[in-house]
Amino acid sequence: MGTRPRTPHDAFTGAGPLDRDPSLLPVALDQTEHDAQERRWTPAKIALWAGISLLGGLSWVMLAVVRGETVNAIWFVFAAVCTYLIGYRFYSNYIQKHLLKPDDRRATPAEYKADGKDFAATDRRVLFGHHFAAIAGAGPLVGPVLAAQDGLPARHALADRRRRVSPVRCRIYIVLFYSMRRGGRSLGQMARDELGKIGGTAALIATMAIMVIIVAILALVVVNALAASPWGVFSVGMTIPIALFMGCYLRFFRPGKVSEVSIIGFVLLLAAIIGGGAISNTAWGASFFHVDPVPLAIGIIIYGFVAAILPVWLLLAPRDYLSTFMKIGTIGMLAIAIIIVRPEITVPAFSEFVANGGPVVSGSLFPFLFVTIACGALSGFHALIASGTTPKLIEKERQTRFIGYGGMLMESFVAIMALVAAVSIDRGIYFAMNSSAALTGGTVEGAVAFVNSLGLTGVNLTPDMLTQTAKDVGEATIVSRSGGAPTLSVGLAHIMQQVAGGSGMMAFWYHFAILFEALFILTAVDAGTRVARFMLQDSLGNFFPKFKNTSWRTGAWLTTGIMVLLWGAVLIMGVTDPLGGINTLFPLFGIANQLLAAIALAVCMAIVAKQGKFKYIWIVAVPLAFAAIITIYASMLKIFSTVPAVGYFAQNKAFSDALAAGKTSFGTAPSVAAMEAVVRNTMVQGLLSILFVTLAIIVIVSSVVATWKSWKSRDFGTNEDPALPSQMFAPSGFLPTPAEKELQGRWEAQAAAEKNARTARNAGAGTPGR
Repeated sequence: MGTRPRTPHDAFTGAGPLDRDPSLLPVALDQTEHDAQERRWTPAKIALWAGISLLGGLSWVMLAVVRGETVNAIWFVFAAVCTYLIGYRFYSNYIQKHLLKPDDRRATPAEYKADGKDFAATDRRVLFGHHFAAIAGAGPLVGPVLAAQDGLPARHALADRRRRVSPVRCRIYIVLFYSMRRGGRSLGQMARDELGKIGGTAALIATMAIMVIIVAILALVVVNALAASPWGVFSVGMTIPIALFMGCYLRFFRPGKVSEVSIIGFVLLLAAIIGGGAISNTAWGASFFHVDPVPLAIGIIIYGFVAAILPVWLLLAPRDYLSTFMKIGTIGMLAIAIIIVRPEITVPAFSEFVANGGPVVSGSLFPFLFVTIACGALSGFHALIASGTTPKLIEKERQTRFIGYGGMLMESFVAIMALVAAVSIDRGIYFAMNSSAALTGGTVEGAVAFVNSLGLTGVNLTPDMLTQTAKDVGEATIVSRSGGAPTLSVGLAHIMQQVAGGSGMMAFWYHFAILFEALFILTAVDAGTRVARFMLQDSLGNFFPKFKNTSWRTGAWLTTGIMVLLWGAVLIMGVTDPLGGINTLFPLFGIANQLLAAIALAVCMAIVAKQGKFKYIWIVAVPLAFAAIITIYASMLKIFSTVPAVGYFAQNKAFSDALAAGKTSFGTAPSVAAMEAVVRNTMVQGLLSILFVTLAIIVIVSSVVATWKSWKSRDFGTNEDPALPSQMFAPSGFLPTPAEKELQGRWEAQAAAEKNARTARNAGAGTPGR
């Protein structure tokens, strides 16, 4: 990153709002240089992309066409990576070139609104870490793991991924760009600006209400992963002081030394994992760091509040970068291990539960697969981050492609690895881990009896299989450890121990995975809380303008406290749910998340129409139609279905009738307290489902109306902030191009010369006689 010119008022010629004095260093490459680089096709480049395309095509054929009793896991890795590379190189470039048209001569909000707290120009690599860590929360872990109930992802779950690879995946990238152009406004506020009072108000209410559910589920996954795990509690807890140290190190001691602090952070992380294992084996450590679910939930609620009000550079950005460094390394390591080990997946193409649902997820494969796998491409939470923290931190407009689209691809790869891990372990162990305690009794014996009663083909679970697996991974039990993280950790440990360390290292690999999962889910919790605060401030700012100033500390503390109390209440409800919070709340999470994605697409469609870019409106209109139809249909089933296992109100009535009849147990509820919890939770979930789908329909209809008006009137305009000239330079991708590297070197040389000149002047001013 470059420094500001010493004479900013002389930096621009006045010939145009962004024309710069040619005697000064340029703040961006000329667009013709970017176009020339894209058009430059050498024989080696052609051969490279032809090879990637052929390998990707072969992998998809092996997964989706070739039938057999088993499929090798390496095809998951090859299919995913090749598809991502092609999508990033060609499709995201198409969107950037024709729809968004970024201009690095324009200052971003991080530059012209810089306050050192919420608006701060952040190195693109660190910001990629923050963005990826914030979006890659519980969704890519929980959804794919739960979806594994229905069978081999090669036949259906990856079909869900495939339909999302291009048009849908663009959405977070587009939301990020439009929010950045509008001063970092939240999604709800953008909807109010673009759709008017009715659609905008509906979007504001929907985004805030859905955010409460999403953050609560994210926190619940952390609770399920760390409860009663001294090793995990210590290791994850130590990441907080490590992140604070990294933030201060980059801010005060060694600014810009990202690689240096990354190495230090990685070493400290390994020390936290190893130290956690040693401490958990001591009597005092096992006692002190053994935390039950409710106290752990309260601790996470307090953490969410504190993390959301601290300056972004102190905890949020370095913690996200630290977790990303570990996440990408772990997922990459797992992918390499899969290629080496080449595990054969024996899960059937379609399980016994695809028609009516099973003990992990209720409902048929269609449409509930598309709301169970709630992340990886289509996710409303991603849109909230893309219109929350990230647009306030981005240095240059062209970086939105690398951060928005690239971060989404990496998050999807996490989901693919979670799928592979979930289906690589024994099916009996999978169902014992992911069925609620109400079904398994929470004991080894109860889990064995329940799983064997399901009549699964080729499954014969024994008590020794569960106790030995728990012993191997260093846990007291693995029964009813739902939430995705423990299942992924067992799968990862099972694969990694075949590459490094053998069975004696399974405990290390398991807790290594737990740390990396809990770490990046926590980053989503604190980033989500901060975004929720921005949303509430934007909403209140429509009535009390002072709230729009995010630097107003009183308003920031007040709105943060309100949002934390709301999602904290839902978290406590999930933690105390006797039927398993994840199993009962995740369908609501998935539907709410996808409805929010439809809302984001609707807002983007209205913006595209108001800009008059109807030739490219299909980029958002097609995925909007798909997301809206599928998710609204799933919502209607959850509201109106007469099957108690599917419909909220049907289940509410069944358990209410059982209580009225004087029964002390019913269905999966073994006690009156459990039955009452089902009645309470299903009523809350049913009412929220009605609220969410109603608001989403209002927003979508408002967007269609706004789009039609723009088409009929041809009265185009924009709500973007006025273009201000940038006074800094930064590369657009992870690695600078040769032209960017040359220009960056000139900026660094100028900065060094100015620093030397200042040093000389200061030395001269302090010389006697001067």
